[in-house]
Amino acid sequence: MIIGGGSAGTSIGVGIVHEWEPGSGPVTTWAPTPGSKAKALKAPAVDAPPSSMQAGHIINFVDFRERGLDYSRLVMGSWEMPGKCDIRTMTHVINAHLRRHETYRSWFEYQDPKHIIRHEIQNPRDIQFVPVHHGELTQPEWRDLVLATPSPLEWDCFRLGVIQHENHCTLFAIVDHLHCDPALITGLYVEILANYQSLVAGKPPVTLAPTASHAEFCKREKAYADSMTLDSPEIRKWVAFAEANGGNGPEFPLPLGDQTIPCGGDMMVIPLLSPEQTARFEDDCIASGARFSGGLFACAALAHYELTGEEIYRGLTPIDKRRTPEEYMTMGWFTGVIPFEATVDPNSFVETARSIQASFDENIALAQVPYDRVLELAPWLNKYGPQFFMMNYMDVGLPPLSAVVATALTGSNATAYNDGRSPAYLYMSVIRLFDEVSLLISFPNNPIARESVTRYGEVIKSVFTRAAAGEYTAPAVHAT
Repeated sequence: MIIGGGSAGTSIGVGIVHEWEPGSGPVTTWAPTPGSKAKALKAPAVDAPPSSMQAGHIINFVDFRERGLDYSRLVMGSWEMPGKCDIRTMTHVINAHLRRHETYRSWFEYQDPKHIIRHEIQNPRDIQFVPVHHGELTQPEWRDLVLATPSPLEWDCFRLGVIQHENHCTLFAIVDHLHCDPALITGLYVEILANYQSLVAGKPPVTLAPTASHAEFCKREKAYADSMTLDSPEIRKWVAFAEANGGNGPEFPLPLGDQTIPCGGDMMVIPLLSPEQTARFEDDCIASGARFSGGLFACAALAHYELTGEEIYRGLTPIDKRRTPEEYMTMGWFTGVIPFEATVDPNSFVETARSIQASFDENIALAQVPYDRVLELAPWLNKYGPQFFMMNYMDVGLPPLSAVVATALTGSNATAYNDGRSPAYLYMSVIRLFDEVSLLISFPNNPIARESVTRYGEVIKSVFTRAAAGEYTAPAVHAT
């Protein structure tokens, strides 16, 4: 599946690990030395908590494991680069990257959902990764190697490596989501690929701006959440949002099947807008007083209406909580979540977009308060259920991705893969790449969910097409 321009030169190939063909050539990965692992295991406990997203990730991993389910957790991708990989230089570059970022020094001891203890390596130089040569692998052997990446309860839940082909090599990264968000792309490209290419060309290392402390971010996030009470404006808004939805989070409008049965996960890509359609769509968003993101969530709201007849739409979307230049250079999970709701005008994309944008802007401060804190203060609300979903918007023309994306994708045959395990919930990403817009959906791999996701994709694509043409009027409501 392809996101973007439709060719390897201007696009990203996506799929699940079972579709990831390593091709011919020997595989080398970088893994910690026994001494490095031993030092990590002895790392002292520190007072910095996990971020709210890290805590949720670990809790979900444990919960899925206890229910006999294999939790989707790995973020994977690759780039191609010409020539033969200089293993010694790559070893230096990989270790420099891992030592530079504080998140890689941490591992977490799970006691219970309220007690997740961070241990932190005190000396970055105790991180020592060395090459491990695996030889040429078949696709099943490659898949098994990828899926053997340690769990988020182990320190070394990340791997980097290369596949050496005849005239080029493929650099790949496999990182547990515990340690990353979309800024991973910038970090890997600038600090590993670009730095490696500079060194093998006989040039000095790439000059890098300083990083921030992810642990300090986690402390600030926890302190702010702990300062909230049931009377805090942010909590009142979160509670009102959930209570208006029956005490629940947003739910996907079509059935997703029995997710207590192990089925793994899959992905689907739906092209939404061509560059020409994107330009017209953005003009209409601006004319309505909304941004592009408000317009795309309006399309989601209208699609939801067409499937259900519900005129109130409630959604959640993640947002990057980085604020300083140093944080934008820092690996880690800096994400918060914004709730928004709007009244759908079945006959007007413009009015729906305006309503969505106003709600989003009004609620942006709520991203600073994790929903788990809301549940602590308002225990009558429900945890997210099996129909829960979230929609993300990723514009690679905006920071932190914009600085590298054009260079990174040109002729690099870039890929991004999912581990094919069971997702925590249905997750959708609207991705704008070189002004082509696509919808990537990660869903439970069962026939009911696949049929529902296929149908949803058809409806939302139709809404985007009509909105971009400036001729949106609602059809008769589809029966569910």
